[in-house]
Amino acid sequence: MKCGVVTFPGSNCDEDMVFAMEQLLGTPVQRLWHKEHDLKGCDLVVLPGGFSYGDYLRSGAIARFSPIMREVVIHAGKGGMVLGICNGFQVLCEAHLLPGALLHNRDQRFICRNIHIRPQTFRTPLTASLKDQAYKIPIAHGEGRYHADAETLKRLDDGDQVLFRYCDADGRMTDEANPNGSVENIAGVCNEARNVFGMMPHPERAADERLGNTDGRAMLVGLLQAVAV
Repeated sequence: MKCGVVTFPGSNCDEDMVFAMEQLLGTPVQRLWHKEHDLKGCDLVVLPGGFSYGDYLRSGAIARFSPIMREVVIHAGKGGMVLGICNGFQVLCEAHLLPGALLHNRDQRFICRNIHIRPQTFRTPLTASLKDQAYKIPIAHGEGRYHADAETLKRLDDGDQVLFRYCDADGRMTDEANPNGSVENIAGVCNEARNVFGMMPHPERAADERLGNTDGRAMLVGLLQAVAV
């Protein structure tokens, strides 16, 4: 099993993800430049956080046209696993691999701190091994406010496609626990086929014991185990 990590101009969390996958979880990683036309046999493709060129227009709006994204779309269409984190989530929404959009944070400020999220479904490889509790995961974004129209939100709820919602340390989903104003406290979603996942918080930054937090490790391990089957 091989994991591919895509780098766009401006990506700054690609090495974090490579380290988590290779050094912490023992998974071979293939680095993929955004202009490449080949996924090089990767079973799981990760679009990491940071920035992508053209963000001045709208985060991910230009990056979706990178050559590698054509291959990602084909991979996802064949049932291949794709995970987008932070800016990667934005790119997946712009590429219409995931529903909704990511807008400027409610207070128009960049947020970088630990928050809590609670799984909303246990029917996906990313969440199946998790417990029904609050997980402390870092965020670092200026455009993380998830938005979708009422019809899309209903489809997400009916299809059990909401992965995580922002909550407090006790797992309560309140307005105060919502760091960016996301609709219905949504912090992550998946597609109908349950093989494309997007989330704003960074599980790769909560996977190393030396950082004092491993709450994100189970998310990555569960996904890797599902891909390896």
